[in-house]
Amino acid sequence: MNELDNLYMEIILDHYKFPRNKADLSHIADEYLHENPSCGDSLKLELVVGGDGKIGSVCFDGHGCAISTASASLMSERLIGKTPEEARRLIDVFLKVLRGEENSDSLEEWGDLMVLGGVTQFPLRVKCATLAWHAARKSLASCTE
Repeated sequence: MNELDNLYMEIILDHYKFPRNKADLSHIADEYLHENPSCGDSLKLELVVGGDGKIGSVCFDGHGCAISTASASLMSERLIGKTPEEARRLIDVFLKVLRGEENSDSLEEWGDLMVLGGVTQFPLRVKCATLAWHAARKSLASCTE
């Protein structure tokens, strides 16, 4: 493993062990549980748009592998402060990168989130990395600007 791979692994493990914006979401009905049946990852997501029209909080709860949890943690940090439309665009770019439809260089300006661009080399892990993003997209579907 080279130094860059080690750094990426450190970032993923940090967000896995100390996830940002993870909270008890037992008040959210189980019908809003998002699951990846291929590996058992599952999560609930709560996205709140404030009176200023920007996302004030993104919280998640559930269990999953390091990639799934780190992705949810990193995503939550990235979406807070964005308008729903800005968040939708970010989600679309991220999903395109992980599906191989857009170059992973698109994530270079996204700070630590760029570490997830390497997931494209492991097709079975793409669902893990995108679970929270699909949940956020679904949550944003009910938001109007």
